[in-house]
Amino acid sequence: MRTIRVVWGSAAAPTAMASYDAALAEAGVENYNLVSVSSVIPAETAVEAVGTAPDLGPAGERLTVVEARATTAGPGRTSAALAWSQSTDGGPGLFYETSGEMAPEDTERRVLEGLAAGEELREWPFGESSVVTEHSRAESGAYTTALVLAVYGESEPIL
Repeated sequence: MRTIRVVWGSAAAPTAMASYDAALAEAGVENYNLVSVSSVIPAETAVEAVGTAPDLGPAGERLTVVEARATTAGPGRTSAALAWSQSTDGGPGLFYETSGEMAPEDTERRVLEGLAAGEELREWPFGESSVVTEHSRAESGAYTTALVLAVYGESEPIL
């Protein structure tokens, strides 16, 4: 069975890109070229919330992800959430993501509302939903990024 790993992280740094890179490092995926896809989970695929990714292949390769990400300049807060549900019959499933400068409970509520709306568009028999939320306070003078990623399988050569 194929596996999608859900990973997350947050970090502060002097620039927006540096905080994003540091948050990716906390999630264990800083050495890959991320390719974002829309939110459909293939049939017969396990989804595991692992926090930090294991070694997924050589640095510089392509990694397919669904990404919830928010970056803000401090002072403030940032939050990202990824929710998912899968068919009860082993068929496909859905990821939904949201992010922004909001409280974690608002982020979770919004992502679950989005997931429910996505389920209504499909004729699949969905099971229970799962959600991961990452949030962080941004201190004055720094950028902070919070992210949650669904990582599809292992890396692949980009060239």
